[in-house]
Amino acid sequence: MIRSALVLATASSLALAGCVQTRQFADVEFTPPQGDFSMLVMRPYVSVGQIQTGGLVEPRAEWTEQARGFILEALREQQAARGGRTEILESRGGVRGMSDQDVAEIERLFMAVGNAIVIHRYAGFNLPTKRRQGLDWTLGQDAVRLGQATGMDYALFLHAQDSYASTGRIALQVLGIAGCLVGFCAPQIGSGSQQAYASLVDLRTGEVVWFNMLQAQTGDIRTREGAAQLVDRLLGRMRAGRNVRNRNDDRNE
Repeated sequence: MIRSALVLATASSLALAGCVQTRQFADVEFTPPQGDFSMLVMRPYVSVGQIQTGGLVEPRAEWTEQARGFILEALREQQAARGGRTEILESRGGVRGMSDQDVAEIERLFMAVGNAIVIHRYAGFNLPTKRRQGLDWTLGQDAVRLGQATGMDYALFLHAQDSYASTGRIALQVLGIAGCLVGFCAPQIGSGSQQAYASLVDLRTGEVVWFNMLQAQTGDIRTREGAAQLVDRLLGRMRAGRNVRNRNDDRNE
């Protein structure tokens, strides 16, 4: 379901004009965390696969674990430079005051909400009640209970998917290019891409206050450099909400 939602967004309003594109949405009153804040970084959802000759993506467990390790490392480095008090989870068992099952339920809830945001904010299927309102999604009391149990102000969720062409797939693409030279082009269905999103949830209210989505045809999250690049693209330039930006513009006039 996660992959289908991200692919849907890729194929519609976020079709890439270049190699990399991000687009943020935020609650209209959102201000990026700064100063004395606390944040719980949930264990990232990561999936890395290989595109087979026929175009299907086969998950690769070893690639996935390698990428997750590098993403966790990049998150630690980035958050350490931002100040505040940050706790990064490597497993569901790392949340004090909550069972593994409770954490799993919160992850599943966010998965559903994250997919809804991707479909209705990025893929062009706008809901009539959510037009031009920034963000209007919530994890409700489950997120509030997470904040009460941990004492944290925010929870950060990150989902990342990547895929790479197999030898057979590459050969098919080369055949397609060669065919074009003689007047017959074999259909091409892509050679791999990154799709990722990150979201910030206010644990005092349960509201989703910030969301950013990335589509890229460059980078390799199986490497330390590629994972750091993905984290920076998603989280490095967090924008304030519309009302906050407008007030800042008025002060600067």
